[in-house]
Amino acid sequence: METPPEREMSFLDHLDELRRRIISSVAGVLVASIGVSFFIGDIVENVLLRPAIDAGLRLQNLRPFGQAFLYFKLIFICGFIVSVPWVLWNLWRFVAPGLYEHERRWARQITAWTSVCFVAGIAFAYFGMIPSMMAFAKSFGSSHIENIIDVNEYLGFFATVILASGLMFELPMIIYVLSRVGIVTPTFLSTYRRHAIVVILIIAAVLTPTPDPINQLFFAAPLYVLYELSIAISKFAVKRQRAASSPEQ
Repeated sequence: METPPEREMSFLDHLDELRRRIISSVAGVLVASIGVSFFIGDIVENVLLRPAIDAGLRLQNLRPFGQAFLYFKLIFICGFIVSVPWVLWNLWRFVAPGLYEHERRWARQITAWTSVCFVAGIAFAYFGMIPSMMAFAKSFGSSHIENIIDVNEYLGFFATVILASGLMFELPMIIYVLSRVGIVTPTFLSTYRRHAIVVILIIAAVLTPTPDPINQLFFAAPLYVLYELSIAISKFAVKRQRAASSPEQ
């Protein structure tokens, strides 16, 4: 006999639980940020600035106390990235009381795999996208104009690309959830594969700083792989959903 959802909570109970989970998530981000602060110098020098340094770009600060404020922002951004698994776990704990036992099991797995996908997206951006973009920024333009980039602009761009790539790699998990609840089907994804390829090429053209089709294909290929992986995951999710619901029929 499947364990039903826990007792029905009132609206105020839901609000109280939401408040607790938000406080817990914020506390996790703060704790992670404090931990990151002890290593922020090495993180900035050896990680965040490395793509620009390797590309031969020169960075400069144009604001009074600009570097001090920049370091504080980076501490919280890095703290948030490190604490993503904790935030996702709190999100799962908030929705868990309303789920059946089999739903709680796959929700736990989603929490773990979502973190893995987010990290994979960050790795792809850091080792693939950003170095290519920095190399283009260094080489493009007149030889009489030196590219000296504001460090705040550079790191803002860096954070945007990293977070966008991390979210982009969540596509398989999003498809899995939508397939489990019946919103998306493998047939739908397969039928609109050609449309998806066009959208992927447009996204690659926007994200790629060079007009070189080779570089555009370099960025489009992982997106297409993610889409094909999403179709396979959707098929798996539908099978799991049918297997879970069959005893009840």
